[in-house]
Amino acid sequence: MVRAAALRPLNVVVLVIGVVFFVATLVWWVLPLTLATYAALVALGAGDPILQRRVLGRGEPEALQARDLSPERRARWLPRGETRERVDAALAEYRKVVAAIKVSDDVTRAVLEDTVPRLHAAADRLVDVALQREKAAETVRELRGKSDSGARPRIEDLRRLETRIDEADAEISATSSELLDLRARVVRISIDTDNAQRANALNASLDELNARLEALGDVASPKE
Repeated sequence: MVRAAALRPLNVVVLVIGVVFFVATLVWWVLPLTLATYAALVALGAGDPILQRRVLGRGEPEALQARDLSPERRARWLPRGETRERVDAALAEYRKVVAAIKVSDDVTRAVLEDTVPRLHAAADRLVDVALQREKAAETVRELRGKSDSGARPRIEDLRRLETRIDEADAEISATSSELLDLRARVVRISIDTDNAQRANALNASLDELNARLEALGDVASPKE
């Protein structure tokens, strides 16, 4: 971190300007002032969380870095096609549900305060499943392209992967439909006096959705 802060362009410019000014004028106090300013900038830079994330984040697992991105941005990594269209449709419903909660009255927002984190988790897991689904589909294409595609182990792997892809497709479609239903339920909660009971049922539905998405695990790995 100290090295990265020391080599920051702005900090280097300050140092160079100070040294050049000292050489040109030979004013003795310019040099210690420049060094003190440079040292302070390096110290501040070493504690900068943005710089820390950029420098130290290089060694983090790719999945952890991806978690810093919104599900909408990660969905752009999907190749264009039916899967991406279904994910985009599901995320559009997700945004509408979140927006419906945010524009509701104070009482409804208080009742649904635990709902928004569940929605965010579901959106993230949905994109995870879709990305793994595309990875599995690519693996299937590679296995089918091998010349000895009749080998029994490879056929079994293909069957398992295709089953996992079908499960992922079904869950992506189900998630889109469920999010559409959730938006209507949020509206009903906002106009119903029995808010708490309906909110608990809504959160239970989201917990079940998250559990199903998480249960898919690594779609690209053949499941015994």
